[in-house]
Amino acid sequence: MSGGVPCTNPNIELKSVCQDLLDTCNLLFAEWYRQQHACNRNGHSDSRPTVERLMTFITRYTPAPGEQALLKHVDGAGKVDGSVVVALPIDRWSAPGDVNSFEGYGGGLTFWDGKTETGQPKVLDYDTRSGDIAFIDR
Repeated sequence: MSGGVPCTNPNIELKSVCQDLLDTCNLLFAEWYRQQHACNRNGHSDSRPTVERLMTFITRYTPAPGEQALLKHVDGAGKVDGSVVVALPIDRWSAPGDVNSFEGYGGGLTFWDGKTETGQPKVLDYDTRSGDIAFIDR
């Protein structure tokens, strides 16, 4: 694809299995985004914005070294208005729950948003658990 948007051969079967979740995420994000920007409309419609998905991916993190996180990055490198993160259940089938558990190892989202009074990056940590959803505004 042009425009520097990463692309791969999609897993159509997985997309089909996740389609209801993706559609729900679109609706929830659109409503959240509308509410967040309600005061900035300057005469624009109060209708729900249209959501266009640029990328969808599923990642699996474990407490194992090198598998704990998606490293610090900018979502869409300025090409997106927001992002949705859904915490899916941990894998309880490939190993006992304590093997795949993040208990004591974190698990959650970290944001670097702005600077502190001393000029250091402002770090915001959000504890997330299975079923949680996070909406991120650019």
